[in-house]
Amino acid sequence: MTRPVVLITGASNGIGASTAILAAQNGYDVAITYLQDKQSAEKIAEQIRKLGADALIVQADVAIESDILKTFELIDKQFNRFDALVNNAGILRQKLFLETDYVELQKLFAVNVIGSFICAREAVKRMAISKGGKGGTIVNVSSIASRMGSPFEYIDYAATKGAIDTFTIGLAKEVADEGIRVNAVRPGIINTQLHAKGGEPGRISRLSPAVPMKRAGEPEEVAKAILWLMSDQSSFTTGHLLDVGGGR
Repeated sequence: MTRPVVLITGASNGIGASTAILAAQNGYDVAITYLQDKQSAEKIAEQIRKLGADALIVQADVAIESDILKTFELIDKQFNRFDALVNNAGILRQKLFLETDYVELQKLFAVNVIGSFICAREAVKRMAISKGGKGGTIVNVSSIASRMGSPFEYIDYAATKGAIDTFTIGLAKEVADEGIRVNAVRPGIINTQLHAKGGEPGRISRLSPAVPMKRAGEPEEVAKAILWLMSDQSSFTTGHLLDVGGGR
């Protein structure tokens, strides 16, 4: 029996890596993209293969359309099927609004928004019933920042995730009769490297007391929500924004 295939972008660490491993445990063959950390991506691929699944790793910048097209072409060649997309790749940088830089804004929206659009476009081409596909699922990784606005932290990042929320709702309605479900998870404070990369390594310790559950979440907890949205257990759920934020 052929295993379903999922592409997870930005999956060399954090939520993406946890999702890749959990997907393999749940019967998927897994393609992942990474930007720079090839060694970590290869370790994730090794874990996937040890679980009896096939793995493909692709160096790709989702801000570059040709990189996305290359990724899907490699998936077509290796797996010859496509069943699920997790738009996980994303970047942020903490700064006040008045420090906003035009070039940085362009990159932020290119990665967090436009990259997700283009990946979803290529996924729909392969999954849509009218295109000869068998349907499938898309899960976008948004953020609770989209409804909080994140003042004094990164309202630009929050705005990109607000765009992802709207994209999720609209695309879900547009492709519902193509056999494709589109949902999003909105993580809160999660114990990943994203905070350090954004400029504040101690952010988790600073903000965890404000979470009703008094702790940060773990990547695996978000991964479980993603896999639920990918599974038949959520077969009548589409256009939904699922908060995974410990009560925030």
